[in-house]
Amino acid sequence: MLTDKDSLLRRLHEFRSEHRDLDTVIVRLSEQGKVDQLQLQRLKKRKLMLKDEISWLESRLIPDNIA
Repeated sequence: MLTDKDSLLRRLHEFRSEHRDLDTVIVRLSEQGKVDQLQLQRLKKRKLMLKDEISWLESRLIPDNIA
């Protein structure tokens, strides 16, 4: 059975992978002559949402150390 930490780490890995993939797709689309701006905007928005999710997951995985 997965622990909460294992589940968070798995999701973090999945989100990072999707974020990298979107980056590649966005670059390739941008390099093409004729670009669907709406599609490009949606991809960039999804990438930003993933970045926020990644940041949130990373913050959840940092232990609370009170000195």
